[in-house]
Amino acid sequence: MANVKKESTSNGGGMVSGLIIVACIGVGVLIWKFIMGNPSNFEGGNSEGIPLNTLGQVYHGGAVVPVLLGMLLMVLVFSIERFFVISKAAGKDKLDAFMTKVQLSIKTGEIDEAIVLCDKQQGSVANSIKSALVKYQAVKKEGFNSEEAAETIHKEIEEATSLEMPMLQKNMTIISSLVSLGTLVGLLGTVAGMIKAFGALAAAGTPDQAALAAGISEALINTATGIGTSAVAIISYNFFTSKIDDLTYSIDEAAVSIVNTYRRFRGSLKQ
Repeated sequence: MANVKKESTSNGGGMVSGLIIVACIGVGVLIWKFIMGNPSNFEGGNSEGIPLNTLGQVYHGGAVVPVLLGMLLMVLVFSIERFFVISKAAGKDKLDAFMTKVQLSIKTGEIDEAIVLCDKQQGSVANSIKSALVKYQAVKKEGFNSEEAAETIHKEIEEATSLEMPMLQKNMTIISSLVSLGTLVGLLGTVAGMIKAFGALAAAGTPDQAALAAGISEALINTATGIGTSAVAIISYNFFTSKIDDLTYSIDEAAVSIVNTYRRFRGSLKQ
């Protein structure tokens, strides 16, 4: 039942992500056509004429520009979505403050108090730690030795983490893919623009340095837009990867504290 639910959620999430991608490309096309291609951005109100501002120049970058705009929108949309999901996973209060309180409760043997703190904090980190604390109480009643308890608690927290943490990685693959795709699509647009510019120059028969310079300038707009998209994607990916690592480290740190507390408990019984 759990596997069916997980598969269903995964398929639903993939469909939503696909719709977001299509929507971003669609919005990119609309921005390129109606905002950048607005007649007021060009001399004489002709979109094929001389651009009067940056919007008009970017419009002349060609059909690759709306794709790049859509990719930039994807980075922004998925970054905002990841921010809210990861913030929710960390819990209601600041993670550092919560970890300090729960670590103190664990080290002093106040397991019930630590569980209450997890209930108040909520989120993936607190849920994983709570599972380990509940298991701690179970092995304590069973009277496991230290090694058996350590293995049992670690197994419990790994299972809890495997259920709680995968949602944090969702859509991270899309952001990481946009790091490379932004630059590659930008270069593709530039190469296509250069071919068009030199082809037009060859067809004219007479060298026109002004026309060639304008064509090259418009082609390079794609490279600039692609690099900008990749830069935003890199910053976003590294930022959220760091946040996820912090959450995972907090869970592992709590697991070690729980195991050490149990070992102290078993040691006190032998004395």
